[in-house]
Amino acid sequence: MERIFAKSTLREYWELHPDTEQYLKTWYDTAMNVNWKSPNDVEQTYANANILKNSRIVFNIKGNFYRIVAKFNYEKQWIFIRFIGAHNEYDKIDSSTI
Repeated sequence: MERIFAKSTLREYWELHPDTEQYLKTWYDTAMNVNWKSPNDVEQTYANANILKNSRIVFNIKGNFYRIVAKFNYEKQWIFIRFIGAHNEYDKIDSSTI
């Protein structure tokens, strides 16, 4: 089972952007109930996930209108939320270093 740091980041975002709430809850529930051991495992669950360097993966949320950048530690089964935002905000960051 994965451990996500921090769910509060997701909650704060959906409180500001209510249209994301159900999508973020679904992503969270999925991530908490799988055992991803590699980027390939993530792609089996989320075929449209983008695998980046530095143990980061980009997830498209709500039809690619929003994105999550998460950093993974597969050995410890930890997921760190590094960014969540609209697609146009995502374009302004360096997702491999955030």
